[in-house]
Amino acid sequence: MKALAASWVALAGVVSFLLGLVVAGGVPAGVRRGVVTPAALETRPLSISMDPERTPAGSAAAVDFAAVAARINGAVVNVDAVAREDRSRAPRRFQRDMADDNNAPREGSGSGFIIDAAGFILTNHHVIEGADRVTVTLGDGRVLRATVVGIDPAIDVALLQVLAPDPLPVAPLGDSDALRVGEWVCAIGNPLGYVHSVTVGVVSFLGRKLYDQSLDAYIQTDAAISFGNSGGPLINSRGQVVGMTTAVSSQASNIGFAVPISQVIGILPQLRERGRVARGYAGVVLTTATPRLQAALQLARNQGALVQDVPADTPAGRAGLRPYDLITAIDGVPIASDEALIRYIAARVPGALVRMDVWRDGTKRSVSLKLTERPLPATVRPPSTTGGVRPVLSPEQGPLGLTVRDLDAATTKRFTLPDGMTGVMIIDVDSAGPARQARVRRGQVVLEINRTKIGSVADFQRIVSALPPGAAVALFVFDPLTGDRGIYSILIDPA
Repeated sequence: MKALAASWVALAGVVSFLLGLVVAGGVPAGVRRGVVTPAALETRPLSISMDPERTPAGSAAAVDFAAVAARINGAVVNVDAVAREDRSRAPRRFQRDMADDNNAPREGSGSGFIIDAAGFILTNHHVIEGADRVTVTLGDGRVLRATVVGIDPAIDVALLQVLAPDPLPVAPLGDSDALRVGEWVCAIGNPLGYVHSVTVGVVSFLGRKLYDQSLDAYIQTDAAISFGNSGGPLINSRGQVVGMTTAVSSQASNIGFAVPISQVIGILPQLRERGRVARGYAGVVLTTATPRLQAALQLARNQGALVQDVPADTPAGRAGLRPYDLITAIDGVPIASDEALIRYIAARVPGALVRMDVWRDGTKRSVSLKLTERPLPATVRPPSTTGGVRPVLSPEQGPLGLTVRDLDAATTKRFTLPDGMTGVMIIDVDSAGPARQARVRRGQVVLEINRTKIGSVADFQRIVSALPPGAAVALFVFDPLTGDRGIYSILIDPA
């Protein structure tokens, strides 16, 4: 079933999921991963806005998505992620002299929404997975470097932060548990590069399972969702975010999926404080005790979580649970299904001691076990605990991410440069640097920086070294391939 579901569901990027309490399926092959938890990050609680419900859902007066879009649009952002590529992957015979950019990066784009005026932003984990550089374009056109504060591949969520001099607009969060099938919703995002697109539909299904049977509880909607929408908000008719758009069907244009916002809110403290999410884990494979199974197995109850398998080296195995055991309660809380038990255990911290009421061969027993931490799949690298990731730029390339050389007679003749042209030729562009994101290429000639002429590498280095962190830079360049001159706007990383 899982393989079948994966064949008709596509993500706007690569999505990785953690193994669950119920062992279910594999994880797509991943790339480099890690999180940054900067020391300068504020420690105050996130001041997310939770809007109370003021108008009953389904009221005709409430369905005014023009007003909703006008209120929320400013809090929706575009998220761009770049990861370096290994030069050795491109054979030399495929390079076109110096103008060919052999160091082509992996690039991805998605959406996000601001949940705190201090610059905290939610998006999908698969949008920024493995990125060396993440930038956010605000609704007013400003482009800011983003820090990855925390990730949770299990439900495909990432928390970012940007630093802005003024408070940012915030999208109010609602209660996805109050959603009803048939309720009107809208999605705002950047599908296929069309920024701030608004689409409208209804909630088609609640609690849809796609990948991880133990945690998935997707909202299904027929509001149009396309590549680039990933990480954007799904909004109810009252203007509250009730989900994060995540996946689309590859076989139908009107089937999309969103992570419920209540599920996201529950993990925000861990994302903020720890950079990752630790969930309780019992290591038992479960199914729901349906009336048919009750009759076939002569179970004492028709509600509860039925044990199917118990790996030996797990908390459940060490506690003595067995196949056919029927778990009816945990810590005194009645359990109606396997999903209810999984949610309860996943919400507990690793190391917690829990007590289960178990029916075995018609006899009620009590089993205690100590939860461990839900393991990561082998394809997901654990978050960084060193406070940083690989250096973004090498010292030789400076804050622009450029390596240049002087123009000489041979270069001028080889590239047919105009007589008397002065400047420096770009011989390397860091694939995750600011210049690369501005589409500056190898083989171009830098003529001026901020309207100051460049005559040599020494001039270039002197001017660039004096640029302050976070500065906006205008690069005036000549392109030998086209014979055109152009101005590139580059934003240097903040300190």
